Amino acid sequence: MRMTFKHQHRVTYAECTVGNHIYYSNYLQLLEAARGEFFRHLGTTFLQWQERDAIFPVVECLLRYRAAARYDDVLSIEVSVTSAERVRMNFAYRIVNQNGQLILEAETKHVCTSLADKPKRLPEELTAGLQPYLASGQPAG
Repeated sequence: MRMTFKHQHRVTYAECTVGNHIYYSNYLQLLEAARGEFFRHLGTTFLQWQERDAIFPVVECLLRYRAAARYDDVLSIEVSVTSAERVRMNFAYRIVNQNGQLILEAETKHVCTSLADKPKRLPEELTAGLQPYLASGQPAG
């Protein structure tokens, strides 16, 4: 069983539509914030990786909307790693509200590149940190 990182977010008024639900594309920003906090939790921020000439652009994403999140809801964004090998890593997400209602399920797929957009192997320090968050039987590296 893999570990899951959890990030809390309170929905702001600015994130919502006139109909009082999060505008659909704003979920991508929530996923990015949670992933950024996950990396910080692992010990190295996105900016620190960038300073080491490693960035992790999204190459594919999938979002499944299950229910509406509304202004002032407290969301728990769960992040887990589904794979991390060679130059690629993939994440799975679940967003639930304060009542435990499933709001969103998502996946993002990333590649590791240099700042010059050249593919590069995932840093060993990163794959070691991701290991506890990988599904059983999924080696990092």
